[in-house]
Amino acid sequence: MGIFTKTLIEGEEIKDYIPQREPVLMVDAFYGIDDNKSFSGLMIKKESVFTENGFLSEAGIIEHIAQSCAIRIGYLYRRKQLPIPTGYIAAIKNLKIMTLPEAGQQLFTTVTVLQEVFDITLVSVEVKANRTPVAMGEMKIFVSNGK
Repeated sequence: MGIFTKTLIEGEEIKDYIPQREPVLMVDAFYGIDDNKSFSGLMIKKESVFTENGFLSEAGIIEHIAQSCAIRIGYLYRRKQLPIPTGYIAAIKNLKIMTLPEAGQQLFTTVTVLQEVFDITLVSVEVKANRTPVAMGEMKIFVSNGK
């Protein structure tokens, strides 16, 4: 898995980088940034509000993707000692969900920045459970800096 071997942020510290809280917290590991890519993860919990019949739902996968984008932004803002902004999903494009992963599996997510214009970031995402593709697509995120 390469970049996914060393966790930079995990556990309660995640909450210092994203605004989400339980029961909808859907990122539990951040592995860092390499050029235009960031890497995050999630151990799927059976008791998650996004787990249905032992599998992570489509909504849970989308929320995990959005929070994977959020932690990237939060990490960049914290490094600059700026307040963590709130982000919103502006659009989802070409999302393909290949499989619903089971509770107990670890998700590994790569977010690749395609374009950043003002407060809008376009990313492509790839989610895997172990080495099995779970989802891929594009997401446009609007970041509100409270202006």
